[in-house]
Amino acid sequence: MSVKAKKCGVTFAPPSIIVIYENEATKKIRKRVIPVRNFSQFSDCSRAAERLKHHARHSTYLESVPLAQLERLHLVLRDHLRGLTVEESLSAQRGPDSREEDLNKLNDEELNRRKAQMDVLFERNRRHKDDPDFVYDLEIEFPQNSVRETCSWDEDQSDDEF
Repeated sequence: MSVKAKKCGVTFAPPSIIVIYENEATKKIRKRVIPVRNFSQFSDCSRAAERLKHHARHSTYLESVPLAQLERLHLVLRDHLRGLTVEESLSAQRGPDSREEDLNKLNDEELNRRKAQMDVLFERNRRHKDDPDFVYDLEIEFPQNSVRETCSWDEDQSDDEF
């Protein structure tokens, strides 16, 4: 049986992943409710998502769903068990502005999540040599500012001082 997932979501009572999919043979739209078992507010979301994606009964329906999306759905479920609303969970997943955030203060799980987000952004913006607008040796002239900041390190020093 060949299916293509159209939409995914969660329900909180009981904790479940909902998949709206199309049966490609019959072209019928169907809904599958996949219960999330043995899941608590302390569960590892990436491991739970991977286990669900490779589960024998559900792998056919989740084949076209990215693992990152399943992990985000599990994060929403876990945050709900911790007492957060859906909006709070989604804003926490997006995270604060990366220029203002101190990544040294994050726990390992949160740090790995932010690194994965950065990897996705990098791959999306990356230029490959097969791209039509790829230029091998791109040189850009940056305008020189008329006001230049000085620093004591920039001053000429003789070699005998060292």
